[in-house]
Amino acid sequence: MSEQAPSVLAEIDHRGVATVTLNRPHVNNAYNGEMVGMLLEGVRSLSSNDAVRVIVIKGNGKHFQAGADLAWLEAVRGGTPAENLAVSQQTTDAVRELNACMKPTVALVHGACFGGGTGILAACDVVVATRDAIFSIAEVRWGLHAGPIIPQLAAAIGPRQVRRYAITAERFDAATAEKMGLVHCLCDSDKLEATGAGIVDSILMNGPSGMAETKRTLFETSGLYIDDALALKLAESHSRQRQTDEASEGLRSFHEKRKAAWYPQ
Repeated sequence: MSEQAPSVLAEIDHRGVATVTLNRPHVNNAYNGEMVGMLLEGVRSLSSNDAVRVIVIKGNGKHFQAGADLAWLEAVRGGTPAENLAVSQQTTDAVRELNACMKPTVALVHGACFGGGTGILAACDVVVATRDAIFSIAEVRWGLHAGPIIPQLAAAIGPRQVRRYAITAERFDAATAEKMGLVHCLCDSDKLEATGAGIVDSILMNGPSGMAETKRTLFETSGLYIDDALALKLAESHSRQRQTDEASEGLRSFHEKRKAAWYPQ
C-alpha cells in the first residue's frame, strides 16, 4: 500500500534544475518497491526532458538513505522466485539508469547513507556530503549482497575498497568516503545546500551537449556501461540470495536485535 506522501518527490525550477528528494523520513528513507519504482521512472523522465539541465538528489529528514527497508525485504522474500527476480531487476535498473543518465547528476548527503544509498552516490557525477555523514555497504550483515550496485561502486572507489567495505559491512566516516572517492567534497552541516548550489551553478555555465558527450565518451572508453545481460545476471544473483535460509536468519536477527546465528557465540 502506498503511503500518503509519495516516496520520491521531484520538481524542476526555472533554470532547469531538477531536485529529486527521497521521501520516507519516518524510516530514514529506507527504500521499498514504491521508492525504487518512482526513482527509476523519475530519472528516466528527467533524462529525456530537454528542459532539465542538471539533476540533484537528496534525502528528506535526518538521513540521506538508510539502505533497504528490511521489513519490506522480509515480505518480498516470501514471494515466488519470479516475483523476487522482478524486484531485483527493478533495483538493478534504477541504479543503472541513474548511472547512465547523460544529464549531470549531483548528490547531497547528510546523516546515514547505507547499502543502496552508497550505490546512488556511486552512480552520480558529483557527491557532496556533510562532515558528520556516515556510510556502510551493509547488505552482507543481513545475509544479503550488494550485487546490483557493485559495478558502480567498483568504478567509483575501486575493487580494492569494495573488497573491504562490501565484505566487512564496516561503517566509515565522511573523511574516509572522500579519501576513497565515494564523496568529492565535504562541508559543514549547515552549508550542504549552499555547497551544492555552487556546484550546480558551475554546471549551468557549461554547454549541455558538451557535458553529455563528455559523459558518453567517458562511459564508452572506460567500460562503464552495464548491458542487459550483465544487469540480468546481477538481478538473478541478488534475488536468489534474498530467498536463502541465510537471508532469513539475517533479517530475523535484525528484527530481534541480536547477532545472527553465524556469529560465533
